[in-house]
Amino acid sequence: MRVVLLTGPGGDAQGWGDLKVTEEVARAAEASGHQPRIVWVQSEADFRRCLDGPPFDILWSALYHISPNERFIGRNEDGVWVADVLDERQLPYIGSDSRCLRDMIDKSATHRILAAAGVPVPDNRVVRSGADLSGIGYPAFVKPIGESRSVGISEDSVVESEPELRRQVAFIEKQFDQPALVEEFLPGPEYTALVLGNDEDRAILPGSVGVEARHYGRHRILRADLRGVGLTRVSPAGEQEEELREVVGRASEAMGCRDHVRIDVKAGADSRPRIIEVNGIPGLKPHKSWACQLFTLHHASPAGEGEDYRRLIAGIIASAARRYGLAGAGAGGDSRGA
Repeated sequence: MRVVLLTGPGGDAQGWGDLKVTEEVARAAEASGHQPRIVWVQSEADFRRCLDGPPFDILWSALYHISPNERFIGRNEDGVWVADVLDERQLPYIGSDSRCLRDMIDKSATHRILAAAGVPVPDNRVVRSGADLSGIGYPAFVKPIGESRSVGISEDSVVESEPELRRQVAFIEKQFDQPALVEEFLPGPEYTALVLGNDEDRAILPGSVGVEARHYGRHRILRADLRGVGLTRVSPAGEQEEELREVVGRASEAMGCRDHVRIDVKAGADSRPRIIEVNGIPGLKPHKSWACQLFTLHHASPAGEGEDYRRLIAGIIASAARRYGLAGAGAGGDSRGA
C-alpha cells in the first residue's frame, strides 16, 4: 500500500518522534512491502497540498494538529486538526478519530470519560491561577492539562501545601499557556500498556515501567529529564498483568481508541491501578520508546529488535487497513504479533 507518513516541526513533541524516527518508520513499512512517502508540513497550506498531491492509500500522522511548536503539544483550540480534515475528505488514516484524539490530549476530558464508564482514575481538578483550592488534599500532583511524555513534570510537580500548588500552577500557565490538572498523588509503581488492533483483533501488551532507583529524586515519578534518553525500561508487569489488561481494555473501549494507543497507569497507596493518560500517538523510537519495548517484551523474535520493530509497524498499518477494508491489509503481519 501507498502510505503517507505526515510529520513536521511538532512531530517529536506531538507524536512518534523526530524526522529520524519517521525515517525508521518508513524503512520498516518498506521492508513489509508497503510504499511509504514522508511528507513534512509546516502549515495548513502544506498539509492541504499533500492531500491534493500524489495519491495514497492511507495516511499516518505524527501530528495531532499542524504547529511550528517543537517544544510541546499545545491545545490549538482554534486551529486545524489533521483528523478533522481527513474525515471531511473521507480519506483513510491510521489512528483514532479527531474526537478521541482531542479527548486524549485533554487529560481532564480523559478522566471525565473514564470515570463515567467506571474506569478508575485519580481524583482530579482543573486549576487556574487565583482559583479556590479548598478541598484539595496533599500531597497532590500537578501537571499540564494537555501535554504528554512527562512534559512539565519535575520534582516540583508533587506539592505538599497550597503555596507550593499555586506556584506550580503559575509555572504551568506561564510555560505552556494552559491550565494545570491537579491529581491525587499516586505513590505506587507505574505501568504502561500498548493497545494494538481493533475489536476481535485487539491485543493489550502491558508492562511495568521505571528507571534505576538512583535516578529518582524525592519521589518515584518519571520526570521529563528521564524520558526519551534511554533511561526508562519496560519489564514484565508480574502479578498485576491481568488486572492491567482488564482496566486498560475498558479504558480503550470507553475512549473509542483505534489501531494503536498507549495507556499509562499508576498504582495508588492501595496498590490498585488508575489510568493516568491515554496517548493517541505513541512514541516509535526503536529500542527507546515504550511501545517498541512493550512489543518486544511480548513478541520477541529470534531475529532481534529490528525485526520486532518491523512487525510492530506492519501490524499497525495492517490493523487500520483492515478497518477500512483496503486491499493489502494483511501485508507484513498483524497487530497481535503473529
